[in-house]
Amino acid sequence: MLRFSDARIDGLVAEDVPYVDLTCAVLGIGEEPGEMEYFTREDCVLAGAEPARRVMGRLGCEVVSCASDGSRVRAGETFMTVRGRALDLHAAWKVCLNLFDHLSAVATKTRAMVDAAHAENPRCEVLTTRKSMPGAKDLLTSAVMAGGAFPHRLGLSETVLVFDHHLAFAGGFEAFVEQLPAIKARCVEKKLFVEADAERARVLARAGVDGIQFDKVPPEELAPLVRELREIDPRLALIAAGGINPQNAGAYAACGVDGLATTAPFSAKPLDMSVRMRAL
Repeated sequence: MLRFSDARIDGLVAEDVPYVDLTCAVLGIGEEPGEMEYFTREDCVLAGAEPARRVMGRLGCEVVSCASDGSRVRAGETFMTVRGRALDLHAAWKVCLNLFDHLSAVATKTRAMVDAAHAENPRCEVLTTRKSMPGAKDLLTSAVMAGGAFPHRLGLSETVLVFDHHLAFAGGFEAFVEQLPAIKARCVEKKLFVEADAERARVLARAGVDGIQFDKVPPEELAPLVRELREIDPRLALIAAGGINPQNAGAYAACGVDGLATTAPFSAKPLDMSVRMRAL
């Protein structure tokens, strides 16, 4: 479960209610007690429950019931019920609805990819990249984890992953390979991954890198390459990346790679969810 600070939760509320709810104030209904239900019109994997609970708590609403993140919810099903003053219910209404319909869409698409990958290779994990909407990394990470995936790389401080543009500053590929022993000594507590094509992957496997990431290598080419690299070094971690989506996740997982790095879940279309509210 990801940690959301009080300041983060307050910021979500402040986006929608920066000062006052004019409608409730004008109608004079703010103190009236009521109940609000969130429901979905589409089958989905739920995400956003944890931050939504926190929003409700910060606004003084009582959470009567709430499905957990990662649970499957059927079309027409109510997944959260809360009670409170009309003023507080309306303050929470859209904030939480936006969390639910956006994050549940990401979790649902993620789950489809995880299921497709695991059907072909139970040991292949779906890994979402850091190519997500700026300012929403915590929320999106919670959603992909609710869908059964893991973050591939949360930021530049987390892992050592070498791309072609790094090599351009390091004297080229051959110079990099020559420097590998010294480079590995400097990142003794971290694994060293390199993005490479088939030819360079063979060199890197023999040179002793910890992992190789392949970008946009078709499954029919990747499968025999994976077998070859496993013979060179069985301990290698192998990641497929580039254009991986729910339609081809199974084919890539069947190649025998350890993980699928993807941005696809982040483009999920928000789900059709809604709210029912009534006075008590």
